[in-house]
This record gives sequence, structure tokens and C-alpha cells, in this order.
Amino acid sequence: MLGGYPQISPVDLRGSFLFLAKLHRQHPSPTTNHALPFPRGVDCGAGIGRVTAGLLSRVCEVVDVVEPVEKFARDVPGKEMVGAGAVGDVYVVGLEEWRPETGRYGLVWVQWCLGHLTDEQLVEYLERCKEAVTKGGWIVVKENLSTDKDGEDIFDEVDSSVTRTDGKFRELFARAGMRVVETELQRGFPKVLYPVRFYALRPEKA
Repeated sequence: MLGGYPQISPVDLRGSFLFLAKLHRQHPSPTTNHALPFPRGVDCGAGIGRVTAGLLSRVCEVVDVVEPVEKFARDVPGKEMVGAGAVGDVYVVGLEEWRPETGRYGLVWVQWCLGHLTDEQLVEYLERCKEAVTKGGWIVVKENLSTDKDGEDIFDEVDSSVTRTDGKFRELFARAGMRVVETELQRGFPKVLYPVRFYALRPEKA
């Protein structure tokens, strides 16, 4: 999902780390008594484990993996982790079918994969994530944004994916009972790529 620009991976990972550091600094959790911010996190739509190894292993003690393509999912535990975190459970399943345990994760990370879910599937997925996150935990969405001149979502008939607008994401978050606590654009990507935005979510009633 690097758009044919593998050289942006370090920029992507650094931007994500800085965003998480900002969350941890500005919204500290009174229940966090660990050297790392999150005892357990999950990489949703992990692919080959680039984010698992390069980011989440730095900020989680254990990282679970959700990835529908088995050949990708099975390779993730063998990757060299940048941080001290270890790979935990590996779920070879699509996000629309994943059923996480209640209160299991301090961090749910989902990047560049929600475009393969319908609006309804996305809402249902977030509703399940809402139950899976611990008190004081986070769901972080990092996705491309539509640049359509009419402000519409962009549909790709080749891979049956959708690139949503900022407004559509916020609408779907609200439908799922989530509130946007922090949001910002990823910096440093080539102008030819879609803009990429972070959303740090918590349950509306948290």
C-alpha cells in the first residue's frame, strides 16, 4: 500500500510513531504502569508485517496480527522486530469476520485496509473494536483520503476498493459510536499520492 513508493516507508513509520507519542503525552492513561505504552496491541490488515515490525513492536509488549492472506500472515512472526515487542496471536481472517475478545487491546491499529470494506462492514468492524479496546486505549485509523473535486468517495473497479472522504469517515465513526479525539495529516509524502490522515478514536461513552 505504499503506492509504488517503497522509499516512503521510513517516513510513514516515523509519522505514525510521532502521532502515537503525541497521544500518549497529551492523553495519558491512569491505568498504564508499563515501560511501554500498551501491554497488547493488534495490527489489523497487517500484510507482510511492515507496521508490526517497524512500529507496533516499539510501542506494544505483544502485537497480535489480523491478515486475510495466509502466506503474508504466517511470515509475520519470523520478521525481525525493531522494538522489544513480540508477535502474539495470528488471525488469518478478514476484518469483516474478525471477532476480538472484549477488553483485550490497548491499541487497535488499522492502516490502508478499510477501503476493502463496505460502509456497513466498516461500522460493524468498529463496533467490535470498540468492545475490544481497554479503558484508556485507542483505535487508530490511518487511511488515504479522496481527492475527488466534487467531494465524493472514489471507487476503484479494478480491486473493488473505495477511497473515502474525511467527511465519510467521520460519519461512519459516529455511526459506530466512536468519537475522534485527535486527527492530523501524515507529512512528507509525495504530492502525487493521496493525502493520508490519522484518526485516534475512542468510544463515545468512554
